[in-house]
Amino acid sequence: PSFGFLFDIDGVLVRGKTPISAAKPAFRKLVNSQGQFLVPVVFVTNAGNCLPQKKADQLSHLLGVPISQDQVMMSHSPLRMFKRYHEKCVLVSGQGPLLDIAQDLGFCQPITIETLREKHPLLDAVDHDRRPNVLHFQEQPYRLVFSVSAVVLFGEPVRWETSLQLIIDVLLTSGYPGNPYHHENYPHIPVLACNMDLMWVAEAQSPRFGHGTFMVCLENIYKKITGKELKYEALMGKPSRLTYQYAEHLIRAQAAERQWKQPIHTLYAVGDNLMTDVYGANLYNRYLQENSRKAAAHCRSVLVCTGVYNPHTEVPLDTRDSITETVFHGHRDFRFDSGLVEPDHIVPDVDAAVDLVFQLENFAP
Repeated sequence: PSFGFLFDIDGVLVRGKTPISAAKPAFRKLVNSQGQFLVPVVFVTNAGNCLPQKKADQLSHLLGVPISQDQVMMSHSPLRMFKRYHEKCVLVSGQGPLLDIAQDLGFCQPITIETLREKHPLLDAVDHDRRPNVLHFQEQPYRLVFSVSAVVLFGEPVRWETSLQLIIDVLLTSGYPGNPYHHENYPHIPVLACNMDLMWVAEAQSPRFGHGTFMVCLENIYKKITGKELKYEALMGKPSRLTYQYAEHLIRAQAAERQWKQPIHTLYAVGDNLMTDVYGANLYNRYLQENSRKAAAHCRSVLVCTGVYNPHTEVPLDTRDSITETVFHGHRDFRFDSGLVEPDHIVPDVDAAVDLVFQLENFAP
């Protein structure tokens, strides 16, 4: 094969925990009788609440084919490359086994929002039932314990008010929550964020809030308090170019392991979200066109109609009408471009996507 697949998961293979009916037939076409993949496949998800091995096990059970963790790319996977933060104390936000995820990525000193809250119980004051009943202790400045050097946002937390409050505390005290705010400390300590999805699709009829919605809250609270923009050291997950570069690296590693001699020429990114899957694939394709290097020549976007995308609503092509928050659901730091949200192909589901790519590539397993 001279091509590879980048599959989104939510809205393409599953809705919440319910498999999409087209998923199993699609993957039966992608493996041989021994369960080996006939083409390189990477699952590129913006989820970040578990380890890659757990996601691989879930996919193996769901699709009925063996999936290895080397085929799974979580939104946080590129954090392995940010080694300059691995030895520092970082505050991690999200849900799931956060410490296990952080340590698997290489972080040596991660602390959670809950740990920070336990150290400083006076800071979490929105929920009256969680406030300390007896204020008989004197809080010690955090610098006597340790300082936070960076904030890593893995995904949406459960208690948004607690996470928003404590992250703001860390940013406005240069990593010493419990101390007074210092608005002059700008730019603030580094923030690394994974998964910018404003919304995602589960079993409900309408899309649900994603981590991108939490980020919108954090950005606006910070700006409302300080008058300045929250700045990100890095943004990961689709549509970030960093994510697609890392995914291509995994595709090439698979091809090399199988000793396929044909160079990978085209990546097909199959997703359900115009603002992440399609925007990201088209943005990466534009990057490939502008940069001649030993890489794929094309990244093609294939949009399915089983998730966020609704074929009955269209994005206006007049950009003067389009640059509004109601139309552009992408992240603040990614400018709207009508060409980037126009898919190369639209198909009903993932099974049709596989058929289409095989036809385009004249590939007969």
